[in-house]
Amino acid sequence: MKIKRVAIIFLIIPLALSAFTHLWNPVGFPDIFYDEGVYMYRAMNVLAGHGPEVGVFYDHPFFGQLFLAGTLSITGYPDSLHPKPDVHSIEMLYLVPRVLMGLLAIVDTFLVFKISERRYSTRVALLASILFAVMPITWFMRRILLDSILLPFLLSSILFAIYAKDSQNKKLFAMLSGVLLGITIFTKETAFVMIPLVAILLYQGTKNRKILLMWLIPVILIPMLWPIQSIETNQFHNFVGDILNQVHRENNNFIHIVENFFYFDPVLLILGIAGTIYAAVKRDFMILWWVIPFVIFLASIGYVQYFYWILILPAFCIAASKMIIDITSTAKKDFQNRIIFSTIAGIAIFGLTMSAFLITSNVSSQFEAASYVVQNVHNSNIPYGNNNTMIISGPEYSWLFKYVYKITDVLPDYRYLLFYHVHAEKILLINDLHFQANINNGKQIYNVYNNTSPTKKFYGGVLNYDLKQYPFTNMAVNYDGSVIEMRESK
Repeated sequence: MKIKRVAIIFLIIPLALSAFTHLWNPVGFPDIFYDEGVYMYRAMNVLAGHGPEVGVFYDHPFFGQLFLAGTLSITGYPDSLHPKPDVHSIEMLYLVPRVLMGLLAIVDTFLVFKISERRYSTRVALLASILFAVMPITWFMRRILLDSILLPFLLSSILFAIYAKDSQNKKLFAMLSGVLLGITIFTKETAFVMIPLVAILLYQGTKNRKILLMWLIPVILIPMLWPIQSIETNQFHNFVGDILNQVHRENNNFIHIVENFFYFDPVLLILGIAGTIYAAVKRDFMILWWVIPFVIFLASIGYVQYFYWILILPAFCIAASKMIIDITSTAKKDFQNRIIFSTIAGIAIFGLTMSAFLITSNVSSQFEAASYVVQNVHNSNIPYGNNNTMIISGPEYSWLFKYVYKITDVLPDYRYLLFYHVHAEKILLINDLHFQANINNGKQIYNVYNNTSPTKKFYGGVLNYDLKQYPFTNMAVNYDGSVIEMRESK
């Protein structure tokens, strides 16, 4: 009975820490990211009864938007919030999905504990789950991202593959593992690199090729729904082209996202690398097949983002914990427990302190920007009416305007300027940091930037356009920190 109580306490500690680091101040930190708007726009499209947004651009499979829409619909979102055009209401509209991400992170913490406990020991499980709960870099999972959505499915697939080893019903656990990994890949195609990891864990546990083949069927068939849908709608050529474009486009290279990792959390990066090297020495193939193929994949593709690290954060935490527990266990028995728990407590305090500095800050003024637009744009119910104002913004705003506040003439994304001819006489542009970062991505946007007065290029004021040169633009919104203005051009 005492052992069970201790085990429960060991589990409650990381879960409580994870609840604090992922649910405290979810809309204050971090700021609203462009990709979050993309996934919310697609989820709201589903909630509006239009089905998954597919065929526009085949960048990722559509389970993520179905999952997000399905879970939000349980709460009656967004109508249950009775949204108003004020800052608080807009914060609440982002609060709900971000709380969902926080809950998923708590589930992830639980799964990290169970995987480590089953594979190694309770001590390793305790330290690994605490690392995962409190280390600063885990703030990535506070954002509404596909990587945050798929992680609990991936970890569950790994756990069931491990459970199959000692289970009398190996086929059931194998099928559950296969279905969950299939869903993982159907959420984001890059997760296919985890197939060897789970396959090796399952085969090591079962030594049965028939069970492995049975596991492989849902792993392949579930993600195949994505290309099948494109074939059914005669869009397969677009599907292939978009996938190739997604793979070969470039932004931040691998070295850059490694630098980002070091900037956000040098301690876990160093511990994770050291733990992986230790795993190689000890021939711990679970860690090696989890980390190495994914790192090779990241280094070989042209388009990577800092949050892609989410998929191997659990592996780094587990590898570091195994290394630390093994090293501290070499101490004399009289001091062993003290050293181990002092190490765990020290890491927990350090990680919690660093994370607390982040999650207690408020860095976003985007809610003020959205509120300002909603309060000042009064379009008619007739799209493209003569007196309507066309709103151009990133998707982090546009889904609010279109699906919550029912404003007509909202461009889903400012990137549509690359191929969309704007006929409206009045245009309102939300100029945020992401817009500034992508200013040279298209001809129209490029011209807007280069023909703006150098002293007013998106800093400290309103963009004023000469209507004779730019008849499609005569209104703009600029926000810089907490400063927001809207002004008719002369």
